Amino acid sequence: MKRLVAVAVVLGLAGCGATIAETPSTGGKVTVRNCGVDVTFDQAPKRVVTNDSGIAELMFALGLGDRMAGYVLGDSQEGDVGSSPWKADFAKVPKLASEINKEVVQGASADLVFAGWNYGFSESTGFTPEALKGLGVATYQLTEACLNGVGKQRGIMPPLDALYTDLRNLGTIFGVSDRADALITGYQKQVADAEKLLAGKPRPKVFLYDSGLDQPFTAGKNAAPQDIIGKAGGDNIFGDLDDSWTTVGWESVVARAPEVILINDYADGDANTPDQKRAFLESYPALKEVPAVRDKRFFVLPYAALVESPRNPAAIESFARFLAQG
Repeated sequence: MKRLVAVAVVLGLAGCGATIAETPSTGGKVTVRNCGVDVTFDQAPKRVVTNDSGIAELMFALGLGDRMAGYVLGDSQEGDVGSSPWKADFAKVPKLASEINKEVVQGASADLVFAGWNYGFSESTGFTPEALKGLGVATYQLTEACLNGVGKQRGIMPPLDALYTDLRNLGTIFGVSDRADALITGYQKQVADAEKLLAGKPRPKVFLYDSGLDQPFTAGKNAAPQDIIGKAGGDNIFGDLDDSWTTVGWESVVARAPEVILINDYADGDANTPDQKRAFLESYPALKEVPAVRDKRFFVLPYAALVESPRNPAAIESFARFLAQG
């Protein structure tokens, strides 16, 4: 493998749905299953507020930017806009705030909030689907972030299944099922082609490093990196954790001896850039003999490619090509 940080530009088939000629529906009662609950819409929402870059891109990929009242995006995710295949859509739709709350939603006259647990929804802040229901605002929850009934743990299905489920559901809600089906078909082919690159070859152990100096924040089996790593030909060293994004200990990282470290390009306040994160990993004494650090095997993907989003299939292809270099 190349002994340097490889930064991936994730495009691929991300915008393949744009060529599907289909006018979004404005009416018709539909019901979809979202996070284990049947949710009914009397008509397609017209003023959607999204939270997080990947969630906004799900709307953009389906050609639904004109249904958005605006998006909420944390300051640490601003880099995702610059690298987005839907940069032009971000420019057309207003950014409402850096943090979502009831006032932002009411100020936008939203009829739907599309967010997820720890992607906007939070019991601690009181910004929950139940609270918004009391304001007469419907909600749709990101499937990757569904609470699974065990404390605050999240995730109820494999990550790519979560992506495809949300695309299908949004297609049904907004009357653009043909667009959703076309995107899913393209993504499935892209993933299948990527899987061939390392078929029959040894599977390297991979550690997803999101953030954290005292304790690392990483991805369990229900977060998007599980399938990004697995479909690219590697094994997530924390794929046995029944959670999405979670905190572990450095001693666990050392014990599992990753051969590759996948770095999330996400500003966390301690190490804001991939170079700073890599410098920390290389300087941390306990990691000195970890194979990935010793051999300088690092790869970088943007935040929006590592949470559930339409960038996931292209991220798989990009990481697979890196791993295939040997």
